[in-house]
Amino acid sequence: MAIHWKLHNAMGPGLVGKVPGTDQSPISLERMLDLTRASTAGDVRFDGVDLSLYAPHVDMDRGDDELNRIVETLQAHGLVCGSVVAPVWSDLGGGSAMGDASERKRFLAAVEKSCRFASRLRERGVRPYGAVRIDSADNPTRWAANPREHTRRIADTFREAGRIADGCGEVLAAEGEICWAGMHSWRHMAELLEAVDRPGLVGFQADLAHTYLYLLGYNAPEHRLLSDGYDADEFWTAYSTMTRALGPWTLDVHIAQSDGTVFGSGSHDKTGRHCRADDPRGKLDVVKCASLWLLDSDGVPRPAIKHICWDGCMISNETLEAAETWDRILQLLVKVVDHASRTAKPD
Repeated sequence: MAIHWKLHNAMGPGLVGKVPGTDQSPISLERMLDLTRASTAGDVRFDGVDLSLYAPHVDMDRGDDELNRIVETLQAHGLVCGSVVAPVWSDLGGGSAMGDASERKRFLAAVEKSCRFASRLRERGVRPYGAVRIDSADNPTRWAANPREHTRRIADTFREAGRIADGCGEVLAAEGEICWAGMHSWRHMAELLEAVDRPGLVGFQADLAHTYLYLLGYNAPEHRLLSDGYDADEFWTAYSTMTRALGPWTLDVHIAQSDGTVFGSGSHDKTGRHCRADDPRGKLDVVKCASLWLLDSDGVPRPAIKHICWDGCMISNETLEAAETWDRILQLLVKVVDHASRTAKPD
């Protein structure tokens, strides 16, 4: 079946886990865009980027001046914007989705600001598709003090966030990652989305590296699907179990590699480590894994997913600054699209 997902590069690797004044300082948006634009895989180039809507890449508080800067910068690089990351965390002015009334109010304010900015990018013609990415902005340890109540609060907050997003013509994608409260296992994530009960409006962002840690049960051993020394059959059985539960909710897909370890730096809690596209320690058949998110259980492409995005947060600046890093990433994304397109069945 002939189908093509647009190819994007995440700008988050220039920010996440980076500490100003060190040898792993943030990499500017302009530099990240330059590296993205320069990469090639034969005659294929990146179509766009996914933006993180917080400083130093984006300062939404600057209003129209910042909107114009982002639009003009994207246009100058011949790139569009896809999904965006809402700054819902307390250190950036947001608050816990399971916190008290004031914390949840700050969370929702961050979502509203991000949705409005994202919708204006759409109006300006530089954002033809994509979701607004959120998470619970809290950690599994605090969640575990009262799991049922905390999941209820997160669901209520996400449901209200969905109402805000809908009013702006946007959709929300909750990033499945072991560091987020109530989202730290594949089963907890599915139960949360079912509690929110807004399919197509509040859905899931599947990151291959992070969801691999779901299989290992890193922060939820009771939901582990893989044993030590697992073989290929066990892996694909486990992966199918996870994608059957979360695939129908998936609105956004991040292509990534993992070595099965966790890492955190700066203010970022430990989570699944992203690896280089060609890392020999990588545990995933990225091309095959991606297809299980892009296609439903019948092999039909999920209609909400218009683009795929590479994500390599917490990779060293030395690696990120190397041109060949991005060429290899783009080559892998081409293989992902080719494989999924060949195996897809018509709706």
